[in-house]
Parts: sequence; structure tokens; C-alpha cells
Amino acid sequence: MADDIFVHPAALVEEGVSVGRKTRIWAFVHILPGARIGEECNICDHVFIEGNVEIGNRVTVKCGVQIWDGLRIEDDVFIGPNATFTNDMFPRSKKEFQLLYTTVKKGATVGANATVLPGITIGEEAMVGAGAVVTRDVPPKALVLGNPARIIRDLGE
Repeated sequence: MADDIFVHPAALVEEGVSVGRKTRIWAFVHILPGARIGEECNICDHVFIEGNVEIGNRVTVKCGVQIWDGLRIEDDVFIGPNATFTNDMFPRSKKEFQLLYTTVKKGATVGANATVLPGITIGEEAMVGAGAVVTRDVPPKALVLGNPARIIRDLGE
């Protein structure tokens, strides 16, 4: 890894992980082989990232987030503490599943403790409020809150 990448000694970044310049990876982070993380990212404590994951540039992932296979996070995204993502609509123990891809578009925010179901797209510059449960796509620049998450207003106004 490049000299300008910081990896805390208590982090586990396995071989085969691509990490961009000026990215910071803090304590107790575990990143599996194949993951791609962009430049100038901040990956906070106690984050787990699987291998089939793409994270863009200038992304912040706060503490306690798990980023499962199939998640695509574009540039300038903020993921709040303990936000939850899923990748299987019908999970069963020890059974094969259909991986569903979730995309968080450029400049979007996912608030603390929000839950995002699999196969969802969160639009550019959209904001998912804390604790929201996202069950369908979020349009660009929309603010969504609640369970299930509903559009409260357009942030472009």
C-alpha cells in the first residue's frame, strides 16, 4: 500500500484489497480480499467490508457498519453509525441466495441506524434519515424518513 494510506495497527486489511491514496482505516476494521476503496475515504472503527464491494472517493463510513457483497457506494457519500445494508431478500441459513446489488449514488447520506433493503438505489444527493427503513428506491435529492421510508421533501428546493 502507498505511504499516504493510514491503516491502524488493529485493522485487518487482507491481501487483494485496493485502497486509494489518503484513505484512513481505523481500529477493528476488517476488509476482505477483492474490495475496492477509493481515495480520501475515512473508514471508522468496527466496520466490516466484504470482497464484492466498491467504495468511491471521499466516502465516510462511520462506526459499526457492515458493507456486504453487492454494495456500490459512489463518491462523496456519508454512511452514518450503525447503518445496516442487506443483500438477500429471503435469507435462510446455509442456503444459496440471489445476490441483489444496492447502489448509493454520489453525494447521498444514509443516517445512523437506517436499514436499506437489498436491490435499492439511493439517488444522488438524497438523504435517508436516522432510523429509516428503506424498502424502495429513493429519488435524487429526496429526504426520506420513517418505517417504511417515505419522501418528506425535495432537498433541491
